[in-house]
Amino acid sequence: MGEEGETVEQRRSSLAAPLVFLIVLVFHFLSRWLEQLKKRGSKNETEIQLRAEIKQLLIEASSLSQPSTFAQAAKLRRIAAAKEKELANCQQVHTQVIKGSYDLSLKILFISKVVTYIVLVYWFWRAPVAAISRQLVQPFGHVLSWGAGGSLNDYVMVGIIPWLILSTRVSKFLSQLCK
Repeated sequence: MGEEGETVEQRRSSLAAPLVFLIVLVFHFLSRWLEQLKKRGSKNETEIQLRAEIKQLLIEASSLSQPSTFAQAAKLRRIAAAKEKELANCQQVHTQVIKGSYDLSLKILFISKVVTYIVLVYWFWRAPVAAISRQLVQPFGHVLSWGAGGSLNDYVMVGIIPWLILSTRVSKFLSQLCK
């Protein structure tokens, strides 16, 4: 019975490091994806239609280059300017709505990330997330074992907080490579 408990604990420990890394990676990619969506924004059909109308009006106005058609060209340019103002107002309203929804999504994602990290720290506090050979982490073994209880049989037990920090750095690096 004692051996079964140890194997369950060993399995939990062996799956903990990749699972924590995967969770950190997913949170990082989600927040990056939301930031890109926020920057890119979206164009609604009203904006597309207004752009097409403005372009058409300006083309028509530029084709009227005779002195007798000057008044008609000026009128078309004024209509195009009014449509540009309408487009600017439409874009401003649309941008505020989109920005508000993305800001809310980013806040929810941040709060869930913090809650998840707190749960992970609570769950793995004083329990090793991984065991790494002492020779691989020679100068940093003591730092990596913070919160996990040191070393055992020439292996350094990695604590959850150093693992979260390391996972965050690696996920940032990976997301920059995937740009």
